[in-house]
Amino acid sequence: MIEHQLRTHIGLQGPLNQNRFVTNSGLVEVRSLGNCMRRIGNSSALRAILLAWGLSLICLPTDLMAAQPNLPGSVDRADSSSEPFGLSTTTTTTVTTGAVLEKWLSVERDVDDERLVLRMCEENRASCQSQAALQFLAIVDSGRRLEGRARLGEINRAINLNLKLMSDLALYGAEDVWSPPLATFAIGAGDCEDYAIAKFVALQEAGVSPDDLRIVILRDDLRVEDHAVVAARLDGHWLTLDNRHMVLVEDHDVRRYRPIFLVDRDGVKAYSDAPSTFEASRGFERATGQIRR
Repeated sequence: MIEHQLRTHIGLQGPLNQNRFVTNSGLVEVRSLGNCMRRIGNSSALRAILLAWGLSLICLPTDLMAAQPNLPGSVDRADSSSEPFGLSTTTTTTVTTGAVLEKWLSVERDVDDERLVLRMCEENRASCQSQAALQFLAIVDSGRRLEGRARLGEINRAINLNLKLMSDLALYGAEDVWSPPLATFAIGAGDCEDYAIAKFVALQEAGVSPDDLRIVILRDDLRVEDHAVVAARLDGHWLTLDNRHMVLVEDHDVRRYRPIFLVDRDGVKAYSDAPSTFEASRGFERATGQIRR
């Protein structure tokens, strides 16, 4: 009985042969364990020690016995997650090189330039020469008049309705071109990351804190393609703003996708729960050519 409890405690599920067992972490060699257990069985003194040790296992505090181990691939979700999709900052790794980072840094510089245009047009709309800026400011104004979920929904809806969904290949003759908002509105079309970038900037202009905004690149493993959305934190919950629909969906209700990259005002992060370092590094390249609409 005690030997059985010992085997259960250390995760031994049954012998494959004399020297191998299957544990919770896989197949392991335990050549010395069998001999050790047989020697203990032949010593009355050691039997007493083993009995006492076994009883201590049975009498472990209830809270320790009830504790569940973190299984591989599981996500430690909190009521209020620090990052979208129930993940914390400890599950992301800062990206220091790669195409995704380069594209985002380029867009950031363009957004800074466009903000100067927005400031000038906001101060004197009558003399503003940029119709794209006026159109964008009208959306920002509609969001500023609202609060909370209504603000998020208004900007999501307005940008979805004001832009036409088109691939980068059709627009620019190249794949995965990231555009700042006014450039996108000047064309009147874009793909998923262009929608996401426009919403990311518009929400900030409407008064949403940058600390509560993320652009998330998601992987659809079934279709082997990527998709970009905005995640906005409201009352401790992350809502996704998607160009594919008007409804704001909470992150834990998003199906079929898994996050691979996260963009915020501090830069680009990669979700570190990727299956392998090799796949994560491939993601830098795949995300540049396979982010779909």
